[in-house]
Amino acid sequence: MAKKTYDLLFKLLLIGDSGVGKTCVLFRFSDDAFNTTFISTIGIDFKIKTVELQGKKIKLQIWDTAGQERFHTITTSYYRGAMGIMLVYDITNAKSFENISKWLRNIDEHANEDVERMLLGNKCDMEDKRVVPKAKGEQIAREHGIRFFETSAKANISIEKAFLTLAEDILRKTPVKEPNSENVDISTGGGVTGWKTKCSSISLSLSLSLSLSLSLSFTHPSFLSNTLPFCPSHGILHKTHL
Repeated sequence: MAKKTYDLLFKLLLIGDSGVGKTCVLFRFSDDAFNTTFISTIGIDFKIKTVELQGKKIKLQIWDTAGQERFHTITTSYYRGAMGIMLVYDITNAKSFENISKWLRNIDEHANEDVERMLLGNKCDMEDKRVVPKAKGEQIAREHGIRFFETSAKANISIEKAFLTLAEDILRKTPVKEPNSENVDISTGGGVTGWKTKCSSISLSLSLSLSLSLSLSFTHPSFLSNTLPFCPSHGILHKTHL
């Protein structure tokens, strides 16, 4: 059996309106990259990054969801297994901030009760185009008892700090367990030499040329649960899920 290369696996979710910069936030954290070209996420996408916190190696599986309403059924099906959810709005788009209340309701309806939540006001580098005061973001975060950061994927402001803070909050709530031989890391390829870098990134992208029915099939949990390395209930790998 291949040796597990991490101690814990946390499943995180990025939600918010289309165009607020969720994908850019994810790419800045996972790859330290920024793409000026806007390409709307189709369905759902994910990346993986391993970090070290409090002496533990933690694999973060970060899901980037489409903000368009037509993907609502697909994306909400991933709330249940999430251990942390980032709600993202654009400080230059008042509507995206107003819709945060809708996204919070989606969490209440579809996510686990103990999920960690965090609010991000993205694109804070565009101060000259700001329409949502920072105080408003702080207020709604205070009302719901969640953390708040203003971020910029372009200028790399508070991106890493936000993700690591969310991971630390989840870690504090995670019971300490002894190493279990049943936990395995399938990224090692079943004994074949696997990834040796600290940061491993995987991207699952759906082609725009695919038909809608094929896109739905590929993004449905029944497909992903048989192909991706996580347990939908709590995000920790077990041999029984392979």
